Amino acid sequence: MSDERTRRRFLRRLLAAGGAALLGGCDQLSTTTWVPAALGSAEALNRRLQRLITPRRAMAQEFGPADLSPTFRSNGTANPDDAGYQALAANGFADYRLEVGGLVAQPAAFSLAELRALPSRTQITRHDCVEGWSAIGKWTGAKLGALLERVQPKPEARYVVFYCADPMDEAGTKYYESIDMDDAWHPQTILAYELNDAPLPIANGAPIRLRVERQLGYKMAKYVMRIELVADFAAIGGGNGGYWEDQGYEWYAGI
Repeated sequence: MSDERTRRRFLRRLLAAGGAALLGGCDQLSTTTWVPAALGSAEALNRRLQRLITPRRAMAQEFGPADLSPTFRSNGTANPDDAGYQALAANGFADYRLEVGGLVAQPAAFSLAELRALPSRTQITRHDCVEGWSAIGKWTGAKLGALLERVQPKPEARYVVFYCADPMDEAGTKYYESIDMDDAWHPQTILAYELNDAPLPIANGAPIRLRVERQLGYKMAKYVMRIELVADFAAIGGGNGGYWEDQGYEWYAGI
């Protein structure tokens, strides 16, 4: 391995470790007044360093079949406690429609069959979770870029927001996440419908989950029901671009 590749790998691991340390202490630190500013500054530094050492079009490492993990555990919700989702699952997701709207010229709704008909990509990648575990899986899904070409984003669209089926608290707050347009158009960003050559299991996000391979696992929204293109997050959730981001996590979770 070249010295340059070694240096970049070391820096990426250092950044990931720093981000994980911040995340792990969010609950305890949330009562201190300086934390939001400190976290915001750290995230901005993290993002600038990531972009400095890793071009936005750089590819995440891919592996071979021999590297697949024996099992791929579920991160987050394993089976959404939501009546609408359970009805879809009971019918094998035959009635599923992925709604795509917001700042697009051609709003649309895609059935699972229509998503499977879009240009696709298969990749064997490592999932890194903030909880400290990782696993390697083989994912197949529609290229998000191919879907965006269908709906034609407007020039003012800056982010893609993913709305999900899984309730996260007793109030029924649903999970949501977002990425910017650079990651949306990235060739490894897919809407996965298969894991290890089989239909995506419910525990892993069926019928569709996001794979954005250069970020940590909480960015990879499961049970995606709706996609919206927006100019900012001001009117969405807590205004931070994601459910866990509203709790203090970093929006850009690059690794």
